[in-house]
Amino acid sequence: MSQNVPELGGRKFVMYLYVTIVGIAAMAGFTIGSFGIEGLDPELFGVIQLPPTAIGMAVYGAITIATLLGSIFLLMIFVSNRYAEPVDDNS
Repeated sequence: MSQNVPELGGRKFVMYLYVTIVGIAAMAGFTIGSFGIEGLDPELFGVIQLPPTAIGMAVYGAITIATLLGSIFLLMIFVSNRYAEPVDDNS
């Protein structure tokens, strides 16, 4: 009895993981911003001033993590495509 269960592997898994981590960062930023802590002054990339509200902190967390993690993933894809040896499935 075989079932056709779709596999979650490779790049698809990495993209799901990426979206999940960025979502968690946005939720954490929203939570921190909703406490109304004094002295919060989020600056996106040191240039764009964001309001110290729940939405501002959620945007800050999501964009910061998305940029950093996205850069790492793009570098990983570049190196993988350039230096990985093809797999021979016939052996």
